[in-house]
Amino acid sequence: MMERRMDTALLVLLMGHLAAALEVPLDLPQPPTITQQSPKDYIIDPRENIVIHCDAKGKPHPSFSWTRNGTHFDIDEDVNVVMRPHSGTLVVDISREKADHYEGVYQCTARNKHGTAVSHNIVIRQSRSPLWSKERIKQIVVQEGVSLVLPCRPPAGLPPPIIFWMDNNFQRLPQSSRVSQSLNGDLYFSNVLREDSRNDYICYARFPHTQTIQQKQPITVKVLNLEAINDTMAAFYNETDLFSEDPVDERKPTFLIPSGSSSSHTVLRGQVLEMECIAEGLPTPEISWIKLSGDLPTQRMSYLYYQKNLRIVNVSASDAGDYRCSAKNMLGSVHHTIHVSVKASPYWIGGAPRNLVLAPGENGVLTCRASGTPKPSITWAMNGIPIANSPKDLSRKVEEDTIIFTDIQMGSSAVYQCNVSNDHGYLMANAFVNVLSEPPRVLTPANKVYQVIKNHRARIDCAFFGSPIPKITWFKDSRSSTLDGDPYIQHDNGTLEIHTAQARNSGKYTCAARNMLGIYENHVYLEVKEPTRILKQPEYKVVQRGRSVVFECKVKHDPTLVPTMTWLKDDGELPDDERLIVDSDSLTITDVTESDGGVYTCIMNTTLDHDSASAELTVVEATPTPAVVYERPDPPTDLELTDQKKRSVQLTWTPGDEHNSPIQKFLIQYDDSLHHRGHWHNLTEVPGTRTTAHLKLSPYVHYTFRVLALNAMGFSRPSFPSRMFKTEAAAPDENPKDVEGFGTEHDNLVISWKPLTGLQSNGPGLRYRVMWRQKAVESDWTTVTVSNNSRFVVSGTPTFVPYELKVQAVNDHGVGPEPAIARGYSGEDLPVAAPENVQVVVLNSTLAEVHWDPVPHKLIRGHLKGYKVYYWKERSLHKHNPYHMEKLILMFSGNHSHGMVPGLHPFSVYSFNVRVYNGKGEGPVSPTQQFDTPEGVPGAPTSLIVTNSNLDTLTLEWSPPHDRKGRITGYTLKYQPVNNSNELGPVEELALLANETSVTLPNLKYSTRYKFYLNAKTVRGAGPAISQEAVTIVDEAVASRQVDIATQGWFIGLMCAIALLILILLIICFIQRNKGGKYPVKEKEDAHTDPEFQPMKEDDCTFGEYSDNEDHKPLKGSRTPSNGTVKRDDSDDSLVDYGEGGDGQFNEDGSFIGQYSGKSGSRDTAEGHESSEAPSPINTMNSLNSFV
Repeated sequence: MMERRMDTALLVLLMGHLAAALEVPLDLPQPPTITQQSPKDYIIDPRENIVIHCDAKGKPHPSFSWTRNGTHFDIDEDVNVVMRPHSGTLVVDISREKADHYEGVYQCTARNKHGTAVSHNIVIRQSRSPLWSKERIKQIVVQEGVSLVLPCRPPAGLPPPIIFWMDNNFQRLPQSSRVSQSLNGDLYFSNVLREDSRNDYICYARFPHTQTIQQKQPITVKVLNLEAINDTMAAFYNETDLFSEDPVDERKPTFLIPSGSSSSHTVLRGQVLEMECIAEGLPTPEISWIKLSGDLPTQRMSYLYYQKNLRIVNVSASDAGDYRCSAKNMLGSVHHTIHVSVKASPYWIGGAPRNLVLAPGENGVLTCRASGTPKPSITWAMNGIPIANSPKDLSRKVEEDTIIFTDIQMGSSAVYQCNVSNDHGYLMANAFVNVLSEPPRVLTPANKVYQVIKNHRARIDCAFFGSPIPKITWFKDSRSSTLDGDPYIQHDNGTLEIHTAQARNSGKYTCAARNMLGIYENHVYLEVKEPTRILKQPEYKVVQRGRSVVFECKVKHDPTLVPTMTWLKDDGELPDDERLIVDSDSLTITDVTESDGGVYTCIMNTTLDHDSASAELTVVEATPTPAVVYERPDPPTDLELTDQKKRSVQLTWTPGDEHNSPIQKFLIQYDDSLHHRGHWHNLTEVPGTRTTAHLKLSPYVHYTFRVLALNAMGFSRPSFPSRMFKTEAAAPDENPKDVEGFGTEHDNLVISWKPLTGLQSNGPGLRYRVMWRQKAVESDWTTVTVSNNSRFVVSGTPTFVPYELKVQAVNDHGVGPEPAIARGYSGEDLPVAAPENVQVVVLNSTLAEVHWDPVPHKLIRGHLKGYKVYYWKERSLHKHNPYHMEKLILMFSGNHSHGMVPGLHPFSVYSFNVRVYNGKGEGPVSPTQQFDTPEGVPGAPTSLIVTNSNLDTLTLEWSPPHDRKGRITGYTLKYQPVNNSNELGPVEELALLANETSVTLPNLKYSTRYKFYLNAKTVRGAGPAISQEAVTIVDEAVASRQVDIATQGWFIGLMCAIALLILILLIICFIQRNKGGKYPVKEKEDAHTDPEFQPMKEDDCTFGEYSDNEDHKPLKGSRTPSNGTVKRDDSDDSLVDYGEGGDGQFNEDGSFIGQYSGKSGSRDTAEGHESSEAPSPINTMNSLNSFV
């Protein structure tokens, strides 16, 4: 009985899967399906109208209603709320009511006579960016070396603000391992330095939703060296110590945050885990992290704020456990343990429930499988009402996460809601059961022609629908037999595939869909085309400057395909230069210059394939030859206009002097003073033997003409202009070109064109008559007239529908000719289906091939760009710990159905999925699948060292390979002796077991160098070897016979020569040094020593730089600057540098440059170190006041 029940369940499950795979055409009855809804947590901008989305499809089209905070929301009673036509979307006008009045929980309901679908709860909250509370912040005075925390405490906003610290110049404050920002925004100093003194520590809060920034009042920090101040003030105030604190000593680290020795943290699956440890101490502690209960997920983790913050993205259950942060300096260390618990809000297993289409009497299953931590509860509703309170249905049975339908009947159509919830969130999904009795139909357009290149894969679609599900049969030409064997593959969705198309596969194909209610046949055609090939490729050319060059590119292609030849230069477009002439099978460049050098590529495109070839052009200098000097011709004269008509005139002129170089041609230019005064345009050219030209003109232009002559030396100066000739206005002769239709949104059509120039307008009042209509629908043209524009936007169009377009020029004198019809498409939307029948074939340990069925064109909803394969490594098979790897993406442009996945790691488990993308973006993801890669050849052993070297034995120790790529089956050790001339002796080979990591080699020759090679093996073979060399111990008897180099005569002579050379160098240096003190200036400087270089007296109240006076005395024989000052050492510092109101300046990047600026002289005078004045107690007090 149990076995029979399981068989029935499996049959029901299979039937449910097939039934759910069909998409119901919108012309058939069906319950509502929610197609768009606002997010669950919807934060609104209080400055803009509120738009709450809710759209649904169904037959008949559903009606909509809303609840607010659990009760019915009567839209008609609120004048500020309107519902969009044919939609449930609400638009709230906030011009008369504050946005916070509409905060609450909203839910949309879409219903028709077949069922009711509901949206998830949409929580509307207004974004908030409150002002910082005004407060008076006292100056902070701290002793150098102590820790410090500058609080930020930003106002609570929605969403929470982003915190950062800056100065008055809006430059970010530098952070380091000593100074860093915590997660709550406070600024922590592990220990403060005097350079931290400043009056512009400013905390900023940026509220991302409203893009506003709030600023806290600046904080002033003074860092004092109390030991130096106490010494000086004690001398000035009769040895009175003003500051009783002891100097800050070095100390071991302690944690500022978190407190205590341990803490706990809870994070949800899929979210970001952030843990921080900030310590104080002197010297600055270094922070490190480990996971006590396993390894850190290196692929998903990162360190922030100088390792004080550990960040793990896409958290999973494996990230739970104990983490330890340690702070360490040279005086000690401290540890803190963080226990991390991972919970999970509900998530789908295998996807949300799918719609179910059944025929009367069929069986089916709705499945709502989800997981979470803690385990979520699952509840069912029908048409928005708890299923327990819904009408009874004998064909329906609810078993926890599954509803089983048996022998279903008409009238049982409904929308079922599955709600999965736990303490951390919920999931809600609609899935309808639609009971239909429909004969089969084929949705693929009749007589559709499929074209494919020979030897490529061909796929012929047969999208179908019917209830019960039809059976698909394919026939070719005479219908003699069904196509169900090699080379044909029939897919579940009706598509017929030919893996390698040949010419014999061309023909008429019939797709027959059959169920108990009838049969439907559809005919399509397959054309197999010859591939495009370049028969003669362009060749490498070396050309002299000024010469011409021709690149040939002869192509063979299928005669029924229209080819397009394109030339590129250095992978970019050809320069817009009349010297570059493109023909059908060649590219000619005349008068070559250095800039023409580069790589030229010809590309032959057809609608199905392309081929390309490249060649390089190198330009060299021309060989110098004696040249005859010529001059450019004189300008023509005596311009005269005759035979004047509406659109033509006769121009004559007299040539100027040729200057010994025949005139090759005349260039006639015109100026249009009506549309573009002052700009001369080329009109036409005539041979140099003619002196007259019949000029064809355009209406509504004020022409002035001039003529230039050209000989081998160049153009002459222009002639004097002719008199003005005005043509009459007329209707346009041409319409705008480059008419295109495309969409920028899913529901619009942008019609654009290249506008006519003033010369082409033919008259005043130029405007455009824009016309459009759907291509596949019999409808009249819709027409609008626009002016001063080159585009028009049609709103409210269906998604990605073909349109016919026309743009006609009109002016005050009439309309242009009948315009040509252009074609375009309305806006794209994201694809709605994922590739099906996704399979993988593992080709070797590093390469796999992924196959899939292309997504039907109508479900792509846009121009097919291609397919993306996402894949990532889950773990290695020889290590069972999870190994999360960043997802990699392979893109396959065009209508591909397979692709290679290279660069895989051997002996590993990979996951992958496939999705289609169009010009709008990516579609849904296919179900994720896994595959295993086989073992590969291992890497080299990690290490190989030699230990216990004796006279005739050596011990080798090694570590297994880091990259095993499989299970190690053993090792191979080879070794051979090496003599003094590096010649290798015979090789010895030794096979070792996989669990061995050392071996002792006996019976070796003493005092001999050996070379060792060790490699590991798997079932796939041996990997690369690691090598090492070692020498056996020298025999004492042999060592005694070695010659002592110290007793050799050549060595003693070399040492004596080196000693003599060093002695000579010392004598030269001594003579040069004595010469330095014999100048009179030196004697004067010694007699008038600057006061700055005198040691400070103990009873003197002044104090200068903290330094050793002995270190600053000039060396004997040295020269001081003529101004009597000595440049300060880079390490010099002063408390005045950090005082308020000083001459300190900030450079462009915000760094302090006061002590290097031009005003530093006045500051140094106050300090007394670089001044010739005698220091005084008054100056000292002024300096102290700037600190305190």
